[in-house]
Amino acid sequence: MIKKNIYTPGLLAACLAVAACDDKAPDNANGAAQVPQTTEQAPIYATYGTHNSPDHSPCSNKDCIYPQTGDRPANPIYPAYWVSDWTMYRVYQGYDKYAPPYNGAPPSPLVAGQDYEVSYGTTYYDSTWSRTPDTPPVGAMMEHYEKKCLPIFPISNNYTCSFISLGDTAYFVTYDDRPDWMPPVCYFSSYNHPPRRDFIKHLPYSEADSQRMGISGGQGYSFWVDGASGNPIQVGVQPDRTADQAIMFGYGFAPHDTGGEQMPQSFYFSGYPLEPANAPIVSQNYTNFTVEQPDPATTWDQVINLDPQTLPLCQLFDPPGPDGNPMLMGTKKAPTWGDIGRQRK
Repeated sequence: MIKKNIYTPGLLAACLAVAACDDKAPDNANGAAQVPQTTEQAPIYATYGTHNSPDHSPCSNKDCIYPQTGDRPANPIYPAYWVSDWTMYRVYQGYDKYAPPYNGAPPSPLVAGQDYEVSYGTTYYDSTWSRTPDTPPVGAMMEHYEKKCLPIFPISNNYTCSFISLGDTAYFVTYDDRPDWMPPVCYFSSYNHPPRRDFIKHLPYSEADSQRMGISGGQGYSFWVDGASGNPIQVGVQPDRTADQAIMFGYGFAPHDTGGEQMPQSFYFSGYPLEPANAPIVSQNYTNFTVEQPDPATTWDQVINLDPQTLPLCQLFDPPGPDGNPMLMGTKKAPTWGDIGRQRK
């Protein structure tokens, strides 16, 4: 698995108390952007039923569920817990002709370093996690991006990051290579839980995606949504709709080596398409998938003792602009996932 730079809970709390762990911490006295403090719950983002309830998204189907029909195979279900490395491909050229899902690296003639960037990370998932032995499970998940963060924000992704969800509460953790204006940890969302084991029912099945995966028995699910309204406008990745300022979300499953059950194959989606992220299409292809329970000490214990109401709100979708003020919706040159259904609980 990917080796992570991990804060212990005590060290992380100390960092927050002094607002700095190293020379990358915000220095407001020297003119860096002010980090907003939480005076209310963090934003709730549209996820079409995957990370929160359907009433927070402009779904095309009731309850954001696509019924299983004659041309849709049985829905795969996550194992109760699992751990998997993945290779992330940030594709910035040729993505309109060579669309995901990919069976490994993007196909030739796309060239690494010329048409796409390669980086790595690990996902840790446990649907059985609960805050105490006497409370019902609410689930926990951590996605760790090594050296290259998730490129869906209108900023460079050249830093290490982790998203951690404990039940509905989602945190964003950064490390010593973070940008100057980022705190060690911020409150990402008040309603962004790990995907339920049957989350794929919230995505439409795409026969074309499944065939393009190039894996016998592979199953691909995806849709494009309008970047302004958030309304779903197309099933399947092709034709590419990036130029229309649409946003794509997709997920692939493939038969596992043993037993034939379907396991995660790739997570493919639209990143922020312009500089500095320059991520029109992104694919995280799973490797070393194992059905094992994650170790809390190296995952969510980083934030388990933190009160989200004492943390700064994240500025990822609205980062500081040249004047130090947030780049609010409407001032960016392309829509982001954060611009869809922006609302608060």
